[in-house]
Amino acid sequence: MMKRADVRIKGNVQMAGFRTFIKNTADSLNVKGFAGNLEDGSVRVICEGEEEGITGLIRSVKENPPSFVSIEGMDVTYEDYRGEFSGFERRGADVPGEESEMVALMRSFDKKGEVMIGILSSMNGTLGSMNGTLGSVNGTLKSVKEDTSQMLEKQDTMLEKQDMMLEKQDDTIAAIDRSKEEIVTEISSLREDLRSYMEEKFARIEQEIEGIKAKIGMV
Repeated sequence: MMKRADVRIKGNVQMAGFRTFIKNTADSLNVKGFAGNLEDGSVRVICEGEEEGITGLIRSVKENPPSFVSIEGMDVTYEDYRGEFSGFERRGADVPGEESEMVALMRSFDKKGEVMIGILSSMNGTLGSMNGTLGSVNGTLKSVKEDTSQMLEKQDTMLEKQDMMLEKQDDTIAAIDRSKEEIVTEISSLREDLRSYMEEKFARIEQEIEGIKAKIGMV
């Protein structure tokens, strides 16, 4: 849901990089509008965007302002969304009143403070990107570790199967050796039986020959 808010911030809120802080926060939340210094020393913020972004901007301004900012009061009025802005900008003079040497010096501090806040915000973004990269690297290392563990598990399984195959091979060879011994034994047994049969056959033939010889008077 799109919303619009008119925020008035009172206290020590100028010359401290406050508008730059508000702009950077608004940009990060995709909130559009402006933050401007007013002549009474306060800061006015008109912002439009998704309700979540508006709420986040107001909460950040209230709870996490820059260290040089001291907020004494904050009035928020919600209005109908208009779609008036294309981005978020800083508006208004840097300090109220006429230009003077002291004002110029304070303006310089304000500029330097805003530059420092911009640099710090950029550094935070860079650190966030680095954290994301480190998270990606950790995820990749975890994936590699898991893949390595799976490969080692598959290797162990293959070695176990290989050992089982070798055991079966040994059993097969032993069975073949036993079968060979049984065959040799059976052949030897057949030879003995054949020898006995032939000897008995020859003995009968000799007896018949002797009988024939006797009948014809050769004996």
